[in-house]
Amino acid sequence: MLFVPLPFVVAFLLLILLVQMIRRNDGNAPNPFFTALIAVYVLQSVVIGVRWGYGVLQILPFQAALAAIVPSLAWLSFEGLRDGRSPLKRPLLLVHGLPALLIVGFVAFWPAPISLALILIFLGYGIALTWLAWAGPNALGSSRLDGVISTYRALQVTAFSILASGLIDIVISLDFAETGGVYSGGIVAFGNVLALLILGTAATVAGASQPPSEEAEAAAEAASATSPSEEDAQIAASLDTLMQSRTLYRDADLNLNRLARKMGLSIRQVSTAINRVKSMSVSQYVNDYRVRDACRLLADTDEPITRIMFDAGFQTKSNFNREFLRVTGMSPKAWRARALSANESGDVIRLAG
Repeated sequence: MLFVPLPFVVAFLLLILLVQMIRRNDGNAPNPFFTALIAVYVLQSVVIGVRWGYGVLQILPFQAALAAIVPSLAWLSFEGLRDGRSPLKRPLLLVHGLPALLIVGFVAFWPAPISLALILIFLGYGIALTWLAWAGPNALGSSRLDGVISTYRALQVTAFSILASGLIDIVISLDFAETGGVYSGGIVAFGNVLALLILGTAATVAGASQPPSEEAEAAAEAASATSPSEEDAQIAASLDTLMQSRTLYRDADLNLNRLARKMGLSIRQVSTAINRVKSMSVSQYVNDYRVRDACRLLADTDEPITRIMFDAGFQTKSNFNREFLRVTGMSPKAWRARALSANESGDVIRLAG
């Protein structure tokens, strides 16, 4: 019977994720580093399958070089969401290619330090990603507000997994030193499954969004617990005027950086003002405007609900339905039916929020 190593199955699943991410691009310019990250993991899974499934030791140098690329791509993927600059035009971009070049040099001329170098690379980038995640969702100011929480979740999981990969490499090195690698096959298989978790989460950056995490809600509550200052009130009022006069909420790619630039303020000033004055996150604040606009369109037009969803600024049906329920207490379909009934009877319906 044909033997198919588990990493080959993982590679196939990753390839499916890659195709789905590209197809969910919605016509926007993709982040090339997320695409490259998943592509490298596909190759890495195939290489691991060849190495541990069929015992082909000659592929080890290629495996080491691929491993060195992963942390750099992970960092560039998320660090590129901090501002609006093109990912390919970031300062010191080429510096992040040095770890892979270093490993290639070791492979060619001095193989002994390869394991130690990989451990240091993974731990270094893992710490950097953890530092980025520590700043909270607001650190990802260029991430679309419709999906910033899912992006932040992906960052948290990736930071943990990159750090874990460094620790796994340490365990593998110790296993080779003590037993000659008896347990390394199982350890590598576990690591490959962990990589799938990373990329499955990172793929959500392309489109899917999740409800606010408990940490994000707790942060908003902590900020709103502090009495808003006069400056906070002025910023919130100015943002209300901007949202109403220019209908910024209809921009599906709206992000915190873009809002802050339009107001000439820092993202911290904008997010803090919204948290304190409105007692909600920036994404909830924007979605409130989107839902209210959708309610008007549902009541006053015969447009399909999906068309109204996009016109109001939402990108995904799941997020639209979830936010609509949060604000109105009912589904879009139920809202339209109630609005039509109210129009016939002359009644007025109000939002729950």
